[in-house]
Amino acid sequence: MNRRQFLRTTSLIGTSLAWAGANDRIRVAIIGLGRRGMVLLPAAAKMPGVEVVALCDPDREHLQQAALELEKATGKKARMETDMRRLMDDPNIDAVTVSTCNHWHALAGIWACQAGKHVYMEKPVSHNISEGRKLVEAARKYNRIVQGGTQRRSNGRIRKAMQLLHGGAIGDIYMARAIVFGVRDSIGFQPLGPPPANLDWNLWLGPAPEQPYHANLVHYNWHWFWDFGNGELGNNGSHQIDVARWGLGKGLPSRIYSTGGRLGYKDQAQTPNTQIATYDYPDGTILVCETRGLYTNAEGGVRWGVHFYGSKGYMSIDPKGMYQVFQGRSENPEPDPGTLDEIDHYGNFFDAVRAGKSELLTADIEETYLSNAICHLGNISYRIGRKLDFDPMTERFRGDTEADRLLSRQYRAPFLVPGRV
Repeated sequence: MNRRQFLRTTSLIGTSLAWAGANDRIRVAIIGLGRRGMVLLPAAAKMPGVEVVALCDPDREHLQQAALELEKATGKKARMETDMRRLMDDPNIDAVTVSTCNHWHALAGIWACQAGKHVYMEKPVSHNISEGRKLVEAARKYNRIVQGGTQRRSNGRIRKAMQLLHGGAIGDIYMARAIVFGVRDSIGFQPLGPPPANLDWNLWLGPAPEQPYHANLVHYNWHWFWDFGNGELGNNGSHQIDVARWGLGKGLPSRIYSTGGRLGYKDQAQTPNTQIATYDYPDGTILVCETRGLYTNAEGGVRWGVHFYGSKGYMSIDPKGMYQVFQGRSENPEPDPGTLDEIDHYGNFFDAVRAGKSELLTADIEETYLSNAICHLGNISYRIGRKLDFDPMTERFRGDTEADRLLSRQYRAPFLVPGRV
């Protein structure tokens, strides 16, 4: 038994003993200290029974700023690393929060599960479908609790809306339309050049292909480049598609078609700023997601959200969970049926870890994976430029090797997603 195996085994044994009391600490490392990481850091720092013991980011400025914020909030210093691999074998870390760029998500989560750590994973939980499935397999194999960052699963009003939908409030649901209408301005063009001294470019690239640095990648616009992000469909679209799939009660679709483009301006980015993806299920149910990055009206008063259509009426839900039910031909909404209790999504993860029960999660990794996989399917259709037939059971395209190649990617050594977890 080598050192990694020994530490993994002892960590699993320790976790299986669980946290006996509500006051026992869960020691967490936060990996990725950009926008989301700096939202989750103060949330973890003030959470009872949770201690942030380590911080990780390839940008040393991000790392130092986060360390200062943590010390200011708690009076404690955390271990700081630019390379997440140095944290994985640390038996003093019980759980990790992964809030890196998309292209790092799955590999970081797989490594953490293999090291016996529980994982809170920001959406999308993978950069492609194949590695996302490997992440789910790792969570199951190592019996780790892994929560996806699809926070709307914990929203009290959206949970109430789902209860109504599944109870037949609008009859048999035949279509869900997810929309993300938010202006995205041109990012212009940035020249190739050396990365800033504070950034470890090799670690930032990680599993992505080797390439030169330019300032349109770091730290946000990587979303709009295929090597690192998944466009708006895989960014904010992943939240709305998750709600749509949840309401429909569906898994993966069988037919996909997506069209769009980067319209209205020319810039350095690659992903579409305008996109429509349509997903068909064998029973005829339809899921649609539309993203508009240019100027537009709202639909039914909603710019980000989901519209559900049924045999008895329709329902509209906005991102905050404000929903309205319309019956038949009426243009007046039904009386507000109220809400369920609000759940702290991040806190829900720690509660499940403390109890040792994945079933307590509001967004188990399998659910978030399926919703994010739908985003990836839409992007594959867009990139290939045609309609695709997909087998949800095998998670492969039917007789389409060109499309199958985009289910995964080539990984840059040594940052390899394992074929077997």
